[in-house]
Amino acid sequence: MKRIFLYMALIALLPGLSTRAGFLYAAGAKQQTAVAQKATAADYVGSEVCATCHAEVAKKFSDNPHQTLALKNHGTGATCESCHGPGKAHVEGGGDVTKIKQLAKLTPKEVDATCLGCHAGTHPNFERSPHAKAGVGCTSCHSVHAGGTETKLLKASQPQLCYQCHTDVKPAFDMPFHHKVNEGLLKCSDCHDVHGTFGNNNIRSTADLNAICTKCHMENRGPFVFEHPAVKAEGCLSCHTPHGSQNARLMNAPNINQLCNQCHSPVAASTVHSMNAGSADRPPCITCHTMVHGSNINPAFIR
Repeated sequence: MKRIFLYMALIALLPGLSTRAGFLYAAGAKQQTAVAQKATAADYVGSEVCATCHAEVAKKFSDNPHQTLALKNHGTGATCESCHGPGKAHVEGGGDVTKIKQLAKLTPKEVDATCLGCHAGTHPNFERSPHAKAGVGCTSCHSVHAGGTETKLLKASQPQLCYQCHTDVKPAFDMPFHHKVNEGLLKCSDCHDVHGTFGNNNIRSTADLNAICTKCHMENRGPFVFEHPAVKAEGCLSCHTPHGSQNARLMNAPNINQLCNQCHSPVAASTVHSMNAGSADRPPCITCHTMVHGSNINPAFIR
């Protein structure tokens, strides 16, 4: 019995102990960081020194967002040594490349760690993204030294940049019916967050899983009194293929009846539907069931 009371007392003390330990750890880490900064401050030479040898890079870098950020903060922020590390040893070694961080020689994971040192708050899910897992690092898509004409510092514009890897997706946008990505009306990043999400295929995370589609297709947003279960469960992609289709409504099947029969098969014979209802040789289901996304007046989605 005494042992039980002892355990209960220890458990009661744990939150306070863990909190105090957390404070002590944070204080210690802060002290260590301050010492490290003090010890290495003299090892930094400044971007002006870098520009004496790397004039071509510095010239392009003049209107780069990283440089703009540094200027806005009176010289502090993203400068050459923010990414390449302190340059004193490199300069004193006559440009010895072994004494400076060369991002081109690093692994994608090491490059990502450098970039995420500043951009972790903006892209918190990148490390779990399919791109990161496949070894597609930040500099695979971004040209860090580029000028400010491309706000995201992309090496190529969308969708050409995405097509370099996603060759299987490119033909879909050449199908008879497709979202106007090649025409420039939409971009891949309008629907996908390439830096990672909790959804499949980097689909942008939203509270409503259909919000990516209904932000443009507002007439199908609802809410409806009678809702199509497929829309609320699997979502728009249960019936539609967004990149391109042989069907004018971007359906997953060329024939609407074949699509409906994936869930509604077989439609009962000797009813209002008659024999072979739902077959490809019969009138489309949406001839009668016009409100397939949901209805406020009829549970069978008939207008």
